[in-house]
Amino acid sequence: MQVQSQRTNYASVPLQPSRPLKSQRHFGLIQPQQTVETFSQTQQGFHEPIPGPDLYPDVKDEVVMEPEFEPKVPVPANTVEVQCGEVSVKVQVKQDFLGNNQFINHSDLTLGGCPSVGFDDHARIVAFESALQGCGSTLTMTEDSLVYSFVLVYSPSPVPNTPIVKTNEAMVALHCIYPRKHNVSSNALHPTWIPYVAAKAGEEQLHFSLKLMTDDWRYERPANTYFLGDFINLEASVVRANHVPLQVFVESCAATLGPSGEAATMYTFIENNGCMMDAKLTNSRSRFMSRIQDDKLQFQIEAFRFKQDSHGMLYITCHLKATTSSSPTDIMNKACSYVKETNRWTAVNGDDQVCGCCETSCFMRKGRSLDTDDSTLEDEATIGPIFVHERLSMDEPLLQIYKCSPVSSKDAEFSMELVLMAGLVVAVGLLCVIILGTLFYQRRQKRLALTCE
Repeated sequence: MQVQSQRTNYASVPLQPSRPLKSQRHFGLIQPQQTVETFSQTQQGFHEPIPGPDLYPDVKDEVVMEPEFEPKVPVPANTVEVQCGEVSVKVQVKQDFLGNNQFINHSDLTLGGCPSVGFDDHARIVAFESALQGCGSTLTMTEDSLVYSFVLVYSPSPVPNTPIVKTNEAMVALHCIYPRKHNVSSNALHPTWIPYVAAKAGEEQLHFSLKLMTDDWRYERPANTYFLGDFINLEASVVRANHVPLQVFVESCAATLGPSGEAATMYTFIENNGCMMDAKLTNSRSRFMSRIQDDKLQFQIEAFRFKQDSHGMLYITCHLKATTSSSPTDIMNKACSYVKETNRWTAVNGDDQVCGCCETSCFMRKGRSLDTDDSTLEDEATIGPIFVHERLSMDEPLLQIYKCSPVSSKDAEFSMELVLMAGLVVAVGLLCVIILGTLFYQRRQKRLALTCE
């Protein structure tokens, strides 16, 4: 049985395009009945496409809707704290300034063009301080209030080694509002500032002092001699007389060879407005002691001496200042000690946060003497001379003490001159004796010759 194959010749009839395919959202597939098409041929040409079989009868046409997109709305970050004082404003800003868990570069923050005065690396807080009339502030007066306005500006610097930034600029308006009118009542007032009348009344009687104390801190030390390894106990105090209650701080302390604080050889062991740097620099146990009363501040330093000084003599000059007892401790008024065991700075009053700038730079202001008209309750006190000797071990023989005390070059030169002068005197004396003896002998010979004649 022969099977004849029939072949349709499509070359004589032009092809006509079928109708375009319509895509449907069937989970990414195209509807089968629109992809499979058959054609029938007649002498006149092609007819309309005939749909093929439905390969997926259970699949129904569905329209998949995209979820609605809701952009996140930024939430204001609570990262700025402002303290408005009588004459100044203090601002503390968290390093997570934008509240997005990303630390900013604290140098990119300014308060009206003024840079920060301190940065606490442990608490991640940037500190600012300004007078009410400083750092670009503006004053607005209303019927009832005085408003000092500042602007905290964040201008992000580009990411290092790239021209890009990853945070946006931001500005925060800060306002200190003070009432223009006050209520007068019979209740007692407790001012936190130094009243003008009280300052003038106590200005002439205000006296700062610096004293050496005994080991138990009960009495002033009668001797000024120490050995290396001893503690030098010092007490700074202010006598307030009729003044309002005051607390004293040690802003800086330096040791010199002479009583003048401007000596060429100087060692500063307290600086940065009350930071005991000696413990950090020399790994010593120098520290501030706990306060026994506000108008006294005690501290101790390990005895030291200047290398080039054979006498072990030194003078200590401290810059002291006083504030009202009600004033809070801050980076300008503090007493911080370095604890080498914990590698941390601690404050006498327990607020260790104020010590965060001890190893950088705390905001410094120029001290003024009590002699000026605008007294700031500051002065300098000097104590000395203090003698620090080398400590000798108990098993060293006494003779070795003398061997360790060589004669100075000046004494040696003086002894040599004395020997030379004595030799010269002896030589002149011998010469005089010889001359006199010669003359006497010649005269005697002449007399004998005359007698013989």
